[in-house]
Amino acid sequence: MLLSELQNGEYGIIAKVKGRGAFRKRITEMGFVKGKKVTVVKNAPLKDPIEYSIMGYEVSLRRSEASLIEVITPSEAKQILNYHPDNHQLVTHTEPEIIDTGVKELSKTINIALVGNPNAGKTSIFNHLAGAREHVGNYSGVTVDSKNAKFKYKGYTINITDLPGTYSLTAYTPEEVFVRRFIHEQNPDIVINVIDSSNLERNLYLTTQLIDMDIRVIVALNMYDELLEKGDRFDYTMMGKLLGIPFVPTVGSKGKGLDRLLDTTINVYAEKDKVTRHIHVNYGEEIEKSILSIQNEIKKNTAITINYSSRYLAIKLLEKDKVADKVLRNEPNYQEIRNQTDREVSRLESLFHEDTETLITDAKYGFIAGALKETFKESSHKKRLVTEQIDAILTHRLLGFPIFIFLIWLTFYTTFTLGQYPMEWIELGVEWISNTISTYMASGPLKDLLVNGIISGVGSVIVFLPNILILFLFISLLEDTGYMARAAFIMDKLMHKIGLHGKSFIPLVMGFGCNVPAIMASRTIENRNNRLVTMLITPFMSCSARLPVYILILGAFFPENAGNLLFVIYFTGILLAIGTALAFKKTIFKAEDLPFVMELPPYRMTTLRSTLLHMWHKGSQYLKKMGGVILVAVIFVWALGYYPRKVNYTRDYNAEIETITQKISEEKLSQPSMDSLNQTIHQLELEMEAERQANSYLGRIGKFIEPAIRPLGFDWKMGVSLLSGVAAKEIVVSTLGVLYQTDPDSDSGGLAQKLRNETHQSGKLSGQVVFTKVTALAFLIFILVYFPCVAVISAIKNESGSWKWALFTIVFTTSLAWVLAFLVYQIGNIIIG
Repeated sequence: MLLSELQNGEYGIIAKVKGRGAFRKRITEMGFVKGKKVTVVKNAPLKDPIEYSIMGYEVSLRRSEASLIEVITPSEAKQILNYHPDNHQLVTHTEPEIIDTGVKELSKTINIALVGNPNAGKTSIFNHLAGAREHVGNYSGVTVDSKNAKFKYKGYTINITDLPGTYSLTAYTPEEVFVRRFIHEQNPDIVINVIDSSNLERNLYLTTQLIDMDIRVIVALNMYDELLEKGDRFDYTMMGKLLGIPFVPTVGSKGKGLDRLLDTTINVYAEKDKVTRHIHVNYGEEIEKSILSIQNEIKKNTAITINYSSRYLAIKLLEKDKVADKVLRNEPNYQEIRNQTDREVSRLESLFHEDTETLITDAKYGFIAGALKETFKESSHKKRLVTEQIDAILTHRLLGFPIFIFLIWLTFYTTFTLGQYPMEWIELGVEWISNTISTYMASGPLKDLLVNGIISGVGSVIVFLPNILILFLFISLLEDTGYMARAAFIMDKLMHKIGLHGKSFIPLVMGFGCNVPAIMASRTIENRNNRLVTMLITPFMSCSARLPVYILILGAFFPENAGNLLFVIYFTGILLAIGTALAFKKTIFKAEDLPFVMELPPYRMTTLRSTLLHMWHKGSQYLKKMGGVILVAVIFVWALGYYPRKVNYTRDYNAEIETITQKISEEKLSQPSMDSLNQTIHQLELEMEAERQANSYLGRIGKFIEPAIRPLGFDWKMGVSLLSGVAAKEIVVSTLGVLYQTDPDSDSGGLAQKLRNETHQSGKLSGQVVFTKVTALAFLIFILVYFPCVAVISAIKNESGSWKWALFTIVFTTSLAWVLAFLVYQIGNIIIG
């Protein structure tokens, strides 16, 4: 419990004091230290500040200050110790003894945040620490992921959070803002800064920003084996003393040095580490003068300096940081702070003829260079020789593209070829479950719901799991080895033409297989704008689920040119994606476009454990996030199509079927005659189901929307099939089969013939065929563009962190589909005459 949550007259024992810098020092000097009893005397009339009694005297704290002190009450202590009155071993304990033990337990909880550059091996360390431990959970941010794990180590409870990789803490990308906000709002006890030993200078830039924040930091000197292999020498002990931060060598991929890292964490937390001290990065005399003048204004707001270092905020204001400005905007002397900042920025830029953000960045790198000069000696051997030799082939001017295309082809070929076998096994399993229930369960709504709703819906999701796992296995390998960055490098110039990053190419290519994993793969794109644009144009890539519809319509109306038109449809999707991307980048996502900056990390051999963990993590996400949504959607569509059950049929189908059945049983018929009668029964059942479907809620909706789709040349049956395709595009064909009275399990020849012969039953077009060649083309365009399946919408919602973009996709794609189909139908009819 927080001290601010205690009521008048209640007391607690201090278990932990959070906060930083001057606040932490002042509060501990006043006696607010671990183990001390503090009692609430009274609240001020406006509930702030609060008067407390501690060590025999009264002291008042603001509620915001009290919220940084954790206390434990008698009831909490009993809960922590699993206290029970009938437990004779504990009954003899006094309340102070119970509280004292509870305080010890609570004070042995360490909250750690892992921070570091992308490709520094941060997640490898997290996986080794979290693997096979007590609990691992995954929590999504707005645009980024962070992972949480909890485990025990030497009597301490460790809560560790793996934050997104970021190069700095400037308010430049969503990741940077997310990490900054987490550190300020969650107040982790220790921040472990994971740095790549093979690139010290660049990685230590983030370390200097953490120093500015005045928080407790430990540096995990990761991939230390690579530094030694290159023959470099680094006196990390001396570097630790210079920076006031303990450095611990680790090899995250092999789990080496992690026990020492945790031991150091405990020592720093317990304030027993001799290296830990707070220093200031020296920015030079003139910049330091500016920092101090702004800092003096900020210090007048004691409430803000509880969570933020005044020096850190002053530096950020000099860097023209918008987030820091927003933090201070509600302070009483904000205008004075703003005016002082503007004066100092103007003074420095006039003095040095350079932007203040650049001045501070240069000063940081100068500080790092000075520290490395005293502690680091580079080997005389050429750095990254192996990486450069591999790059000479993989990014070669002539060989780069063929190799890239081959690897992409291999990824998809293996995904859909190798994945076909487990897919068939899962399909057989789903079919066996469905047949078993159909055989042994009595007919009725529940049986129909299970067979045609739940099993069919869930089965349609699970069946793609092998493909998802294999696809993400390849993605993990490409990412972990360092090749994914090279693929983006190779494709960037082409992608830049439409305003996207090279990394956008990979998800777009995946979209031809399945849009869901393609949208999930877009998370490798750091820039939020490019990530969103990529997600929003991915549905234009024709996924494999649309292929059965294309084959049916093209085979029925364009058998001579089916192959060529299929290519045209796929190419149309690509053109729409390019056009949409260009439009979005010039309108919706125009303001926040970021420059192209991309690291090409050294090639590394990934571990099987890390790759399999990555693969399974993505696969489980697919099941959890998509399975639930599809299940609900399919049940909803099933219910609309199943009810109402009472239908006034135009014919007595049951009587006709019964008459034919009796004839078969009573008369001795030849096999051809019997087959003919059975076929008649089957046709009557299809006609009966088609009429029932037309009178279902789904059919009524189809007829309701018919006026909206009539300008496209569509009738209500086509409207119903499009509505059913919202759940999954494969359902379009089976729905057409039911509505056009054809067995959906048979080959598509019968359905194609029905489509060609279907005529309008009423209205101005009565007697005319429904599907002309122009209508067929309009229908294909609509299928290509309109509402992606529910799983895709769910993926967009989860990956963007908002329903806004998911709903935007629904409205935008469906509206665009209507407009394009309308143009095709109307212009096509004008041309044909």
